[in-house]
Amino acid sequence: MTKRIGVVGGSGLYQMDALEVHDEVTIDTPFGSPSDSFILGEIEGKPVAFLARHGRGHRYSPSQVPYRANIYGFKILGVANLLSIGAVGSLREPLRPGDMVVPDQFIDRTINRVATFFDKEIVAHVSFADPVCPVLSRVLVTACEQVGVRCHRGGTYLCMEGPQFSTRAESHLYRSWNADLVGMTNLTEAKLAREAGIAYATLAMVCDYDCWHETHEDVTAEMVIAVLTKNATNAQQVIRAAVRQLDASAESSCAGALRNAIITPREAISDEAHQRLALLLDA
Repeated sequence: MTKRIGVVGGSGLYQMDALEVHDEVTIDTPFGSPSDSFILGEIEGKPVAFLARHGRGHRYSPSQVPYRANIYGFKILGVANLLSIGAVGSLREPLRPGDMVVPDQFIDRTINRVATFFDKEIVAHVSFADPVCPVLSRVLVTACEQVGVRCHRGGTYLCMEGPQFSTRAESHLYRSWNADLVGMTNLTEAKLAREAGIAYATLAMVCDYDCWHETHEDVTAEMVIAVLTKNATNAQQVIRAAVRQLDASAESSCAGALRNAIITPREAISDEAHQRLALLLDA
C-alpha cells in the first residue's frame, strides 16, 4: 500500500493548488461516504491525500460532517500523519484575525455527533491526555516561520456545535475556562484519528474575535469569509512547507493507540464487528 500524508481542508480550502493531482477516488467505508472524493497526488514530490472537510461547494455544516467516514477513508489510503486546517474564532487579544495557531489542547462542547469508531459491540478507551502529535505540531510551526506567517504555538481549542456562532455569554464563559480558540470541527477529527492510529495536528486560521471583544464587531459569516480568503492562501503555503519536511512512510506517533485500549475480550467480539473494524483492530 502506498503511504501518504493526509491533508484535510476546512472552510475556504476546498482544493490544494500546490497538489499535482494524479487521481480522484471515491471510497466506501463501514461508516458511510466521506465528505467528498479524496484527491491523490504529490506536493514537493511527497504522496498526499487531500479531502475537503465540508465537501466542495461547502455542503456539510460542522455538525453534519461525516467525520468517521473521513478519518476511516484516510486510514484506507495509508495515511499515518494527518494535517488539518480549520477556521477558528479568537478568545484572546494577541491571537489576531489573520494569525495561525497550532493548538495543543481541546475542550469538547459538542453534543450531537459520534466521535468514536467503537459505538457498538466493542469498547475501547484510548489515551487522549495529549490530543495532538508534537512532531506534526513542530512541523507546522516551522512551516509558518519559513513562509513568514504570524504563528502561535500551543493553546486550547474549544470545539462547539454549529452552525450558529457563540452567544456573548458563551464566549465569555469559554474565556473564563482559559480557552484560546473556538471552532466547530477539529476535536472530533482528533479523537477519531487517535483511535485510528493516525498522528494529527491542527493549523487553526484565526478569522475573528468571536463576540467577546467590546471594540470589534460581532462575528458574522461575511467577516469570516473575508479573512478566510487571505488565510486560505497562506495556509496552502504553510502546508506545502510542512509536507516538504515530512516522510510519508514514517510511522504514526499514535500507531499503538489501541494496543491496550480495547476492553472487550477478543473472544467476545463477533466476526461481523471484527470485519467492520479490521483495519483498526489488525493494524
